[in-house]
Amino acid sequence: MSSYYIGFDSGTQGTKVAIYADDSRLVAEAFRAHQILYPKPGWAEMDANQFYRAAAEGIAECVQKGKVDPKEVKGISCSGIICGIVPIDEGWNATGPYMLYLDGRSAAEAQEISQSVEPVWIEESGNCEVGTYMPPVMLKWLLKHQPDLIAASKKVVTNSHFVMGKLGGFNATEAYLDWGNLSGWIIGYDASRRDWSQRQLDLLGLPRELLPEVVNPAKVVGALCKEAAHELGLREGIPLVAGSGDIMQSILGSGVTDLGCCSDVTGTASIFTVNVDRMNKVITTRPGIVYAMSTMEDQFLYWGYIRAGGLSLGWFKEEVMTGHGDHEFFQRMDKLAGETPLGSKCSLFFPYLQGGDASLPNASAAWLGLFGSSNAGSMWRSMLEGIAFEYLAWVKLFREQGIEIKEVVCTGGGANSPIWNQIKADVLDASYITLKRSEGAVLGNALLAAYGVGEIKDLKQSTSQWVAQKARYNPTAQHHKAYHAIYEKRKEILDGPMLEIFKHLAELSGDVPA
Repeated sequence: MSSYYIGFDSGTQGTKVAIYADDSRLVAEAFRAHQILYPKPGWAEMDANQFYRAAAEGIAECVQKGKVDPKEVKGISCSGIICGIVPIDEGWNATGPYMLYLDGRSAAEAQEISQSVEPVWIEESGNCEVGTYMPPVMLKWLLKHQPDLIAASKKVVTNSHFVMGKLGGFNATEAYLDWGNLSGWIIGYDASRRDWSQRQLDLLGLPRELLPEVVNPAKVVGALCKEAAHELGLREGIPLVAGSGDIMQSILGSGVTDLGCCSDVTGTASIFTVNVDRMNKVITTRPGIVYAMSTMEDQFLYWGYIRAGGLSLGWFKEEVMTGHGDHEFFQRMDKLAGETPLGSKCSLFFPYLQGGDASLPNASAAWLGLFGSSNAGSMWRSMLEGIAFEYLAWVKLFREQGIEIKEVVCTGGGANSPIWNQIKADVLDASYITLKRSEGAVLGNALLAAYGVGEIKDLKQSTSQWVAQKARYNPTAQHHKAYHAIYEKRKEILDGPMLEIFKHLAELSGDVPA
């Protein structure tokens, strides 16, 4: 008889669930969409309970579809959005909505921290910027603006751990945060100890009693409770393994487990990562790049993050081209982009639909260089190139600091776009690799579940056995040279006149005092 492992990933757009056999076979998978609410301009939140409903329905569907014997399920693990919090009461009920990284309501708190708090996090957490997408800044906003909600709350947890607590019948005293998800706080912790920094918490004015215990991602944190087991069609007592952040588990599930390996997670947000063994003081001072703790105990990682990477493409489809329900849209646009020359007919796209980083505080999305000859194909290609140019800024810094980047493993929805993979290979002067299996984080979660319960002994070795390459896109020297020239001109524009333009646009919208 096979042993089975369940992994679920509570992402931005939806929850993905998968069941794997111990021979790496994908037994069944399911998906449930999420809804993001935008109650006010700049706000973004989600009903926390939808995460549990989505995971529970997905697990039950997979158990049925896969004809899985509940007695042979050996473990469950998870991943989820690392930048976000949901407050809970003693009985593990949400006392408010889930605030996620797209939310910008805490701009004043971010500014206050940046201007008046000693930035101890540069040395301890390995990060230099403070932004509204960070959980400690969100928590500051809640403490100031919703004291009644805080008074009714015992802990704040991530979205995936909220689900795990429901599965295990936890109460607030059992709240936990693995060190991968702790990285999503960006500040407030000591990366070398993989734990909270009391010094930072005091400076930030965050009460330690609201924060969960930090644990190893492979720790068994509880067991499936009777009520959840009945709902899911499983047996009571299945071990629940802590899990990690979606970025970390996508990396693990993609076989990116060695130092120097890179990944491109092309989801709603576009995230570029590189595995390292220590903090680099030069990279640490660069806004827009985050230092984080890997699921692997002996590794860390740097990641650059475009909040509206894939979101920009979805926005173009849904809001600009009104392509609702058009399942061939992306393939059709890619074909048009392939018929468009390199450089997108001299048009540039800046992918800041959800704002920029600390170096571009007033940024908004923009096109430059549109003419009568511009069309859907050139606009689409300029979006693909624009995101790749953002990556190049990070890659150039990594290389300057001695981090050799030759290959990038690409996962997520964007990995299905051959033209985008080739564009990024040419822009970065690095080979892009896609995988035969594209399950990403849920595969990593299944591996982590098996490792956490002791069924596999070497996580890295097992990952390499489960994951295989599908295709390789090698860079073309001539194309890279052309792209590098465009990049340098784009950077000159971005560092100069665009700063003033973004400022004036922000003044028009009322975000900056005129």
